[in-house]
Amino acid sequence: MAKAENDVVVTGIGIVTCQGVGLEPHRALLTAAKGPETRIDTTRFAPYPVHPMPEIDWSQQIAKRGDQRQMENWQRLGVFTAGLALDDAGLKDDVEACATMDMIVAAGGGERDINVDSLIVDEGLKRNDRERLLNEKLTTELRPTLFLAQLSNLLAGNISIVHKVTGSSRTFMGEEASGISAVETAYFRIRSGQSTHTLVGGALVAERQDVILLYEAIQAHATGDWTPLWSRDPDAGGGIITGTLGAFLVLESRAHAEARGAHIYATIDTIGGDRGTREEGRLEKRLDQLANGATTEPASTVVFSGASGQHGLTQRERAWIDRRFDGAAVRGYSGFAGHGLETQFPLGLALAALALDSGAKVPAFDPQSEASMQSPARTAVVTTIGHARGEGVAVLSAEN
Repeated sequence: MAKAENDVVVTGIGIVTCQGVGLEPHRALLTAAKGPETRIDTTRFAPYPVHPMPEIDWSQQIAKRGDQRQMENWQRLGVFTAGLALDDAGLKDDVEACATMDMIVAAGGGERDINVDSLIVDEGLKRNDRERLLNEKLTTELRPTLFLAQLSNLLAGNISIVHKVTGSSRTFMGEEASGISAVETAYFRIRSGQSTHTLVGGALVAERQDVILLYEAIQAHATGDWTPLWSRDPDAGGGIITGTLGAFLVLESRAHAEARGAHIYATIDTIGGDRGTREEGRLEKRLDQLANGATTEPASTVVFSGASGQHGLTQRERAWIDRRFDGAAVRGYSGFAGHGLETQFPLGLALAALALDSGAKVPAFDPQSEASMQSPARTAVVTTIGHARGEGVAVLSAEN
């Protein structure tokens, strides 16, 4: 594909997963001879397994102790990972660039009062007027300051405070669809000339009882021991294993990136998101539309699937990938990182850009269900299908 000034390119990557902090452990993972070791905690939240947060020195990206103290872990992780991306792009200390940088964050709610949540659930087992019960407890049990701590746009606010990113700011909510929409919006703003450089991404701390409750409320969380993504036990919960992770990208127009001599990891050729009903093959039809026009060479294409592990839906996603991108290597990254809700799609893009930059023959994350790559990756496809709603597809190409 011919290069153009308004191409959307990836120039900065920040990643935190259970596998480690920053680029190097993840580059090593993508270029290794075999897939990553499983890092899982099956005891703290038993019977629910969770991919845990790695050891992090917060002061590497959040210098002031006061800033660290006033954030909860979700915000710390997001601010930290955003700092990694800015550092990697060479923009962390560029005051002028940060002052004009746009920011789009995919976020959920903040920490919750577990005692109040538990009280509501326990009382709900005894009463049928649950709407009245909920109103009673919300007006009598919640402390007023908790509402401030839960504001979803506090993550963007803290990134602005700590890293001085003070251009336009947007925060999207809505589980996996928010991560898809965040990147999609950044992409089209740059393509249209409305923006030249944007910080985009999100973070999830899965090691929270309220996050696990969100999944278990629809019986979606897996139980018991870890099993591979593509073959989760249908008799052990809903199939999803959550993971604490953060992923931020610096996206730029090619003209802006080249003018400052930035390293370009990959070009985002196309991206799209949608949502709707999934009955009668409508999910697959929408995915076909989102991938319309994407041309790939199977031997040098890797598909980073954001499949959640949820029974039924994961199998439908895999069947569509195998049909639409027949012959391409499929890599389900939830298998080693866990499912990250808002952060799922940004993480897939980060892994894809890093793999393309490395010319990686990405090892199978699940050797029983994923074929080996025969050629270095030149094209990467990223898919994410929300566990309840929302779908996204992106296609990236290597720079050289």
